[in-house]
Amino acid sequence: MKIDVHAHYWTEDYIDLLVDLGQAGAVAARGLGAGGGAELEARLRLMDRAGVQMQVLSACPQLPYGEDGQKAATAARFVNDQYTALVQDHPDRFRAFAALPMPHLQESLGEMGRAVEELGLTGVAMNTTVLDRALVEPEYEPIFAELNRRGAMLYLHPAGNGACSPLITDYHLTWMVGAPVEDTISIMQLITHGIPTRYPNVKIINSHLGGALPMLLQRADDQYGWEAPDTPEQPSVAARRMWYDTVGHGHVPALRCAIDSFGADRLLLGTDFPYENGDTFVRAVDYINDPQIDPAAARAILDQNAGALLGIDG
Repeated sequence: MKIDVHAHYWTEDYIDLLVDLGQAGAVAARGLGAGGGAELEARLRLMDRAGVQMQVLSACPQLPYGEDGQKAATAARFVNDQYTALVQDHPDRFRAFAALPMPHLQESLGEMGRAVEELGLTGVAMNTTVLDRALVEPEYEPIFAELNRRGAMLYLHPAGNGACSPLITDYHLTWMVGAPVEDTISIMQLITHGIPTRYPNVKIINSHLGGALPMLLQRADDQYGWEAPDTPEQPSVAARRMWYDTVGHGHVPALRCAIDSFGADRLLLGTDFPYENGDTFVRAVDYINDPQIDPAAARAILDQNAGALLGIDG
């Protein structure tokens, strides 16, 4: 069963709430095909064309993060309720990750409980940073602790802030380069702070083949001892405690590197819909069956790993 774990969904009404929350840049998400009605019908047709039976939806990077806790909580409840209704209408096609009103901890912990217990959502989605702050900051420890207590899934996606570097954002590289850099930095922060070992029940899914991490694992193993000596285990070992989606824009060498670095069992199908749409969406699925990829690895990535992780029997 082909389950796409990296697919986005939001409506115009939700974008309006984000703008009211202070996210002026959220208007760029309008009109991309990520919503309901005719856009949803077009999505389902495209999924059928690519042979994708199910998507696990997230609002990343359009998450309800903002300084106003009440507005953030309202937006989080709104989009999580939307997801619940969509999953109920199409139980054989969709699951969803819940949004949290970060950085407001009590509101976020409460919404996590509501989303998982009452709404039955699959887990939680977060950006790799919260208002430009790292997820491993001490004040966010209660989020990981609660995810761990629940044995919950955590899907991580770049925030689109260019890793807070003007060398990226000022030179029109925010998504071409900045997004995978955000992935790489976030994963290494999780590793050096021991998140996968301290919270072993959290099932962490990282985006975009782990950014540049497949290329850097041996370098990290060689250098963490003097640069980050408090890291509790080798980065290559910690990296294999997490999962990674296959959004690689059809670049087979990158997919091969991720398979060799993490193992095929750690990779999950991802398409990045609606940012990869039409023929590009189909390519996001088909490239995993490239002749350069071992057929057993391709079969695991496409048809087995996500179902096993999510507990969905195809």
